[in-house]
Formats: sequence, C-alpha cells, structure tokens
Amino acid sequence: MNRLYHVPLSPFCRKVRLVLAEKKIEVELVEERYWEQDPDFMRRNPAGKVPVLRINGLALSESQAICEYLEEIQAEPRLLPQDPAQRAEVRRLVSWFDDKFHQEVTSKLLYERVNKKVMGQGYPESKNVKAGAQKIKFHLDYLGWLLDQRRWLAGDVMTLADFAAAAHLSSLDYISDVDWNRNANVKDWYAKIKSRPAFRGLLADQVPGFPPPAHYADLDF
Repeated sequence: MNRLYHVPLSPFCRKVRLVLAEKKIEVELVEERYWEQDPDFMRRNPAGKVPVLRINGLALSESQAICEYLEEIQAEPRLLPQDPAQRAEVRRLVSWFDDKFHQEVTSKLLYERVNKKVMGQGYPESKNVKAGAQKIKFHLDYLGWLLDQRRWLAGDVMTLADFAAAAHLSSLDYISDVDWNRNANVKDWYAKIKSRPAFRGLLADQVPGFPPPAHYADLDF
C-alpha cells in the first residue's frame, strides 16, 4: 500500500493529496508530527518536512517533486499541459502559491493561529496575523484578475496550479481566514474545484481543538 506521511492542514500535503485523489491512486494517510523529529521519519526525509510519499519502493519528498513524479507515472488525468509555454505558466503559479503566498499569507495566518498551538510554540503574534490578513486581499484580487481572462487559473483546463491554490486556500478556509465575498470569480472557481470528488478527503479533515466553520464542507458555501 502506498503511504503518505502528512499533516492535515499543511497546504503542501493537501496539494499532493489532491493529485493522488484526482489520479485515483490509493494511499494510506499517516499523520506525522514532523516537528518532533522522530528518528524513523528523519530517515525517510532528513529535511524533517512533510509530505513524504512511499510509493513503488521509493520515499519521495518535496511536494512539487512528488506531484511531477505522479504526473509522469500516471499521466491521466493530465495536470501539466503538454505545451511548454502553458506548462511554464502552471509551474509559475504553483511557485507563486508555494513560495510567495505561503510566505505572505499561509505562514502568517495558519501557522500563527494553528501550528504554534499544536507544536507548543506559544501564542500567535498579532503583527503577523494582521500582515497576513492584509496580504491575502492582494492575492485574492490577483486570482480574480486571472479568472477574468481564463476558465481556470492557468488556462482553459484545470491544472496543478488550481490544486496548489486550492490547497492553500482550503487550509485557510478551515480557520475562516478567506473572504469569499471579495471576488465572485474566485468564489465560483473555488466552489467548482471544491465540488470535485478529489476534494472529499480534505473536507472531512478534523483537527482536534480547531473545529471548522459550518461552510467549510458545504459545497454551496
């Protein structure tokens, strides 16, 4: 059985989970308290980070490397376009969310509100929370601008870029940190991707001490 070592609200783990589910690759989910640096886990990934995927006798780490491996071993449904320019745009947007959005928003909201408590690292810093709440407005506006021109974030078809964005936003939606009324295009896009069967596992997540809002698993918001 394939096995994914993960943390439920990690956007990087969620991106991999979405790809696995979309490609109908069965996997056993194992929650990993990576911050405790268990020796067995550190042998799987000396970087001490999740996700780690055990598949085909391999132990793969780094979410983007995992996603591209899955794309290569099971091309359908395709999540990276065949056209080089379109593929570059998908990778640009994945990087946008996993780097820029993560640094400016996810780390300032999710990590402050949830991760610190779970890891026993104290209380949220209000200046970081305020900064994240301000920055997410810019990112939602940017998504809205993209969706004014495209059916999906990177073009006419759903790609890994949509999963990367949805992974981050779903983690933040779990703690009610996304204003879905800011942009109708973004809300419609998220409702569309949230309704996919691949999303069901994410919507069933429950983190002890952090109950999700009522709308979190509501496909119609």
